[in-house]
Amino acid sequence: MDTSKIISGTMSWGVWGANFKTTEMTDLIEKSVEIGITTFDHADIYGGYTTEASFGESFKLSSISRNKVQFITKCGIQYICDKRPNIVKHYDYSTKYIVKSVEESLKNLKTEFIDILLLHRPSPLMNPDEIAEAFFKLKKEEKVKSFGVSNFTQSQIDLLSSEDLIKWNQFECSLSRPDTFFNGLLDSMINNKIKSMAWSPLGDYFKKTSKQNDRIKIIVTKLCKKYQVKENQILLAWILKHPGNIIPVVGTTSPKRLKESYDAVNLNLNIQDWFLLLEASLGYKVP
Repeated sequence: MDTSKIISGTMSWGVWGANFKTTEMTDLIEKSVEIGITTFDHADIYGGYTTEASFGESFKLSSISRNKVQFITKCGIQYICDKRPNIVKHYDYSTKYIVKSVEESLKNLKTEFIDILLLHRPSPLMNPDEIAEAFFKLKKEEKVKSFGVSNFTQSQIDLLSSEDLIKWNQFECSLSRPDTFFNGLLDSMINNKIKSMAWSPLGDYFKKTSKQNDRIKIIVTKLCKKYQVKENQILLAWILKHPGNIIPVVGTTSPKRLKESYDAVNLNLNIQDWFLLLEASLGYKVP
């Protein structure tokens, strides 16, 4: 199962962000595919369980064939909102709930299959047998092509790996949050041939002022001049250089930013520049 080298995250497309009208969302879908970004990352809870349906209506109006794009979605979080009678946020990974959630996503996205289904966050009550039962059922019925997890540790992945069903892990990773490069997760994923996606790949670089970001900015500014690129492209190139072939999930709704993100794929940072950025992030020389 292949994706585009940059994935477009849809969390802020709906009422949780830009609140695009149907025609605006259709336009962004078409421009994304034109750029080369053919994979769209969803979750059932986005927009309080509304964004998938908005996207589905918009995609239906587009000129794009379904076999030219890939849809990722996530399930498992029971969110408190008008759409659900929940009294507390919790997780449900029962066979029944996973299957029901996928069937709802298929209906909302107006598609016959999901390319990649991810369990959104780990639950202390996960039963691997129930999850495997749901996955096997969905695969047999050709409703899901590939399975994975999101925000899982290696031990949590191992809990579900007995049937060799887990092919993906989507986790937070950026120059601001490089923890995954040191905690063994990526090493194990490479060893077990589990593919990587990174959400929030720009970290908080553009969101807040901090000593860490001040240090990073000094180096990023120099490298922007050296490579003749934008700041966001340096940050993405830093992640893309990792041998784990991490695929960034970018949350921008700007076609210009999407194009910049896609172009970052061709930026190959010098190894010393890569370590200069890491040193700036950590605040000390690498051991």
